[in-house]
Amino acid sequence: MDRNVPQHIAIIMDGNGRWAKEKNRPRTAGHYQGTENVRNIAIKANDMGVKVLTLYAFSTENWKRPQEEVNYLMGLPAIFITKFLKELMEKGIKIATIGDLSAFPDSTRKVLEEAMEKTRDNKNMTLVFAMNYGGRKDIVDGINRYVDDYVSGRVREKMTEELFNSYLSTAEYPEIDLMIRTSLDYRLSNFLLWQLSYTELYFTDTYWPDFTPEEFEKAINNFTQRSRRFGGLKDEN
Repeated sequence: MDRNVPQHIAIIMDGNGRWAKEKNRPRTAGHYQGTENVRNIAIKANDMGVKVLTLYAFSTENWKRPQEEVNYLMGLPAIFITKFLKELMEKGIKIATIGDLSAFPDSTRKVLEEAMEKTRDNKNMTLVFAMNYGGRKDIVDGINRYVDDYVSGRVREKMTEELFNSYLSTAEYPEIDLMIRTSLDYRLSNFLLWQLSYTELYFTDTYWPDFTPEEFEKAINNFTQRSRRFGGLKDEN
């Protein structure tokens, strides 16, 4: 793997609805096209040597959308997995999720769980879908798990940043190097709030369905030109 390629990239896949509106098509058409593009970017990321790609697929706030749109979004995992699982297997890509799947229909959970089981031994890239995920909830859930462990005596350590990381949904993954947001909104939208503390951020006005593998590579090239100091000073010598 090229050492300049980020190990872990997170993406807020924004702009599906606006993409559809500009084309006088229903919002569901934008979501479908966005799902197609997940395949394109996942394959590109894997080919470039990215180890973890985390995609914001459904937030805890997305339940506020019209029921018809929510129902359609619930069916997208089955569409994606049915169409692309064979190729993901061939590429050695592992599927995983973060977030609370318990609120989803049984059919959606079953599709995701079966895909995770089939791909669990794949060793190349892990494709993580953040489903019913919220950054604030992730932090609160982590605190509650720590409190339960502390009260029960399973843990006696005082809380540290390193210990707290182990209680988050992303505990098994490396630090996030680069976060990309499409559609040019300059906000995090409750996505991985703790984890993005020192992540490099990249914003583009391209809608997610139009975000090509070439633009993905452009974002990575932009990342490689940055100086990451993590609060310190760059050694000029």
